[in-house]
Amino acid sequence: MRAYADALAKGKSSIRLRIVPFDGVRESAEALRDGKADLAMVRPDVLLPRNGLTLAVLREQATFVVAPRQAGIDGFPALAGKRLGILAPRKADHALVRRHGLELRDDVPEGVVPGQVVALAPVEEGDIGRFLSEGRIAAVILLTTPTSAAAQRIVGIVRGADANGEATLFGAPDAASTLARLPRLQAVTIPAGLYDGQPRLPAEDVPTVGSSYRLMARSTLSRSVAAEVTQHLFEMRTLLSEATPAAEDVTHPAYDTTVGSTSARLPIHPGAIDYYEREQESLIERYESWIYLVAILGGGLGSVAAWLRQRVGRVRRERIEVATLRLLEIRSNARGATDRVRLEAMAGETDDLAASIARHAMRRTSEPRTLAAAALAVDAVRSTIARRLGRPVDADATADRSEEGQA
Repeated sequence: MRAYADALAKGKSSIRLRIVPFDGVRESAEALRDGKADLAMVRPDVLLPRNGLTLAVLREQATFVVAPRQAGIDGFPALAGKRLGILAPRKADHALVRRHGLELRDDVPEGVVPGQVVALAPVEEGDIGRFLSEGRIAAVILLTTPTSAAAQRIVGIVRGADANGEATLFGAPDAASTLARLPRLQAVTIPAGLYDGQPRLPAEDVPTVGSSYRLMARSTLSRSVAAEVTQHLFEMRTLLSEATPAAEDVTHPAYDTTVGSTSARLPIHPGAIDYYEREQESLIERYESWIYLVAILGGGLGSVAAWLRQRVGRVRRERIEVATLRLLEIRSNARGATDRVRLEAMAGETDDLAASIARHAMRRTSEPRTLAAAALAVDAVRSTIARRLGRPVDADATADRSEEGQA
């Protein structure tokens, strides 16, 4: 996973992974279950988080036993009263042996092993050949990837411990019933002739059960993100295998139908299904709801803005219209006025109204028709007041301009 995270960063992908180390797959599964991680490496038979959905199978492991042919061990019942070498004791191995009515114990002292007991003997890979030759173990049980280099080496070591260079290999029989009782395991088949030698081993396909290491995502992770994580993982598999050969073992979880994939005992994330079925959402499909929502909101905001603009324009127009009506009212009053002081006051108010109209016209766009009407009203009022004061309009305008020049 660290190699995958580094590859995503170097490839400048839109997805980034921050690796959080844990002591083992149990702790990793607990982090996913508790919401402390979005993705986790999980081994279902150790701990399956309730909110975990599979994106990809990182590694499949098969449970099988290999023994020198001269030992005469050809199945799990034949292990009774024998010492069984194991590289890494696991609870899943204990469960498989108990399934055949055998008791697995790791506290049996040297000597004779009781009838229905299988004595578990931890052993290092380098000591397997010697332990077999000395009779300290009769066979070796493996829970590993059958195609791994380690499995190839161990089978070769067991062959070498036989006088004729032959070995027997068998898995867990009745896989269907075993999986019914241990649903977090999975069916695995070791193909015939997988291991080199004369004769090739096994002679025919060996069905068995095993476990798997899975990349799981929390169930609430969006489908688009889950699909993208899965897509990059498989697209970069060849690149990742250069840094870690285990990347070659990455595969998709087995399923027959889409319904079966999401309702299985080890369900698959819908986003991963989208990738496997080539039904990934496009950018438009992914944000379709948001696009529609933005369009609706944008249309609504545009309508509101248009209404406000229309309303503001109406208010501005009304201000000029109010000023124009006042000018017409002043003209009507001026036609019958004889008091010079009153007429001068009307002239001052007319100038103020004209200035107000001019300011509005300069600051904001106004309708030409409204401005033209206001201009005509200003001219009419000034003409009427000038006549009532007994001076020509042109002379009054000239006098105003001369006074402004003197000021």
